Amino acid sequence: MWQEKDKKLYRRFEFKDFKQAFDFMRKTAGAAEAQNHHPRWTNEYSKVEIWLSSHDAGGTVTNKDRRLAKAIDKIYGEVQ
Repeated sequence: MWQEKDKKLYRRFEFKDFKQAFDFMRKTAGAAEAQNHHPRWTNEYSKVEIWLSSHDAGGTVTNKDRRLAKAIDKIYGEVQ
């Protein structure tokens, strides 16, 4: 589940291996590009961490972040 902390939405995702994590990142990049809203993220082997906030709203969480989080959750379900 997404957590709101430090004015950002945050979630950690875990996968069975690096290939699955990378597939998730590739699909998430497509969704982010389509929404013109780009996350901050890190990847270490089978783990991906994502932070969402809206820079044009002063670095706070907006509906734009929530929409992308929902799309990311859908992608996560498809990749699993």
